[in-house]
Amino acid sequence: MSKKLLVLTIALLGLCGLVQAQDSSNVRSIGFCDTPGNANGVTVSGNYAYIGDRGGGLRIINISNPVSPAEAGFLETLSNAWGLVVSGNYAYVANGFGGLSVINISDPTNPAEVGYYDTPQYAYDVAIAGEYAYVADGDPGLRIINVSNPNIPTEAGFFDTPGHAYGVAVSGSYAYVADYYSGLRIINISDTANTAETGFCVTPGRAVSVALSGVYAYVADYDYGLRIIDISVPAAPSEVGFYDTPGNPWSVAVSGKFAYVADDYPGLRIIDISNPASPAEAGHYVTPGQAVGVAVSENRIFVASDTSGLRIYEGYGPAGIEDGQESQTEFKVQSLKLKVLGNKINYQLPQSGPASIKVYNLLGQEVRTLVNEFKSSGVYSLQWNGRDAGGSKVASGVYLIRLESQGQAATGKMLIVR
Repeated sequence: MSKKLLVLTIALLGLCGLVQAQDSSNVRSIGFCDTPGNANGVTVSGNYAYIGDRGGGLRIINISNPVSPAEAGFLETLSNAWGLVVSGNYAYVANGFGGLSVINISDPTNPAEVGYYDTPQYAYDVAIAGEYAYVADGDPGLRIINVSNPNIPTEAGFFDTPGHAYGVAVSGSYAYVADYYSGLRIINISDTANTAETGFCVTPGRAVSVALSGVYAYVADYDYGLRIIDISVPAAPSEVGFYDTPGNPWSVAVSGKFAYVADDYPGLRIIDISNPASPAEAGHYVTPGQAVGVAVSENRIFVASDTSGLRIYEGYGPAGIEDGQESQTEFKVQSLKLKVLGNKINYQLPQSGPASIKVYNLLGQEVRTLVNEFKSSGVYSLQWNGRDAGGSKVASGVYLIRLESQGQAATGKMLIVR
């Protein structure tokens, strides 16, 4: 094959539907704040988003202005921060080999660890109910930690699930554990010292996260997408519907009639679950990094996007608030436009302002910045010569071309073949 660079669009591979900008037309990017490590988990409370950042600990992001979120404070934890939850003045962080960390966040600019409990293996996720923290701890299963005194957490009970406890949610007298190859396990926790399994439903792949809403458990199955399980009878849970997402789901959050799935490289997927027997995708957005964690608050979607930190989105029309309904943010940019044709990038800015166009590989790593300046409203065109920031030719493969301006974003894809 000639060494001459051949640049083809994805359309030539029959994937032209992926090339169009703005991902799905009813999901928009609002803002973002990068974190120093790899963003794994996210939870939201009030004006702050809390990120479990592998390599960076707990990061606290002020989201009072979602168009321009900014880090307010942080605490580097002992091990890798994964799942986390906020209750009152405390953040409870599943801290990998460091177990459960209890962090005082009454002053978000100066968080401080006040207590910890070293679980037997690897703390992936945590849920809070009353005076107990429920930790998904890998092979040893579910660990129940009494946190009534946050300074001295103590184990109150446990249940050794048959698989590898990866995710956990709690409602009433039951803990629901995403137990990897053993699916969803339902544990009676009414007596923390004498826990017992009530029922289970094995999913087809690896269950890694679970969210609860009404009589349903929503399980992120890493291999087979979103699984919807009827838990109205805890002793006999059964799958009633599923949606096989295009990627590998890491986590799921539920609000109203939507389930929000962090789907690895395909990014955020919004699934309409109004009919649990027939869920359907309502919108999506390809995040610049791997979508790993997801949370929802006040119509906004917060994604922990691995190497790209916290990303904030909003769905509208079929994927969220009614189209045209006023949100709390005034959006000056209504529709950026971006199209990738061969090695040519065409884009349109409806309003003057700072704009950037960056190239990312499929690992979410920035390859090159093509534009980073104030631009007047209008239509523009440029070409990318297939070289990185250092002038070296990039390897063959798919690259993301991302336009950002005024808190909005549009993404296209380009294929480089050598």
